[in-house]
Amino acid sequence: MTYNLQTMTHPAVVCRRVTKDFGAGDNQVRVLRGVDLDVPFGEMTLLVGPSGCGKTTLLSVVAGLLNASSGEVTVLGENAGRMSGGEAVQFRRRNIGFVFQQYNLLPALTAAENAAVPLLAAGVPKKQAVAAASELLSQLGLGERLHALPSQLSGGQQQRVALARALVHEPRLVVCDEPTSALDHETGNAVMELLTNVAVRPDRAVIVVTHDSRIFEFADRIAHMDDGRIVQTRDAESRPAQSIFAGVN
Repeated sequence: MTYNLQTMTHPAVVCRRVTKDFGAGDNQVRVLRGVDLDVPFGEMTLLVGPSGCGKTTLLSVVAGLLNASSGEVTVLGENAGRMSGGEAVQFRRRNIGFVFQQYNLLPALTAAENAAVPLLAAGVPKKQAVAAASELLSQLGLGERLHALPSQLSGGQQQRVALARALVHEPRLVVCDEPTSALDHETGNAVMELLTNVAVRPDRAVIVVTHDSRIFEFADRIAHMDDGRIVQTRDAESRPAQSIFAGVN
């Protein structure tokens, strides 16, 4: 694989003085209060802090699901605030993969069809999209469950389908909102191992919002939030040895 080294000399995500308000007038609430954050390529950055401190709001602003009230957000070299609505949608579709806490799988689609959704949305023919999704699911240990519906899969298997869906279009930024909070410790660790092995590459950045301290060991960098601000960013210790697929059901 060829990496664009010139692009990767800059952070994947840069936030400067970012604020986000909800409501108006007397009902206005400021959730983000001047956030400064750099997210490097080739690393997994955890965004941690107490409930209500603004983690998910910041992730949504970075991913383009919400617009910042003020400040600058640069994602993969593009200024998010200068994009039109249509441009932002196309940018997300090409460049960003999402992993959600609740999986958000479509109940009537098979595992392979669910994982193929980003390619189908981009206009890739169904046969080609499902084939690509099936190959990725096989790499994630689900080669025998390609035709299973979400209701026929365990929590760990559903999260792997969600991970495949986030990665199938080879996004350069992967964002995850509490990906392990609904999983037991063993399955959560296995999912983080999968995410580390598959998503952390020199040309990609991964941001994980979590309050699950059990997965802090998987981070390259940990950004601590409190009261709508980044209060500390530190490099994490070395990750543990990883045994991919171990303990995932």
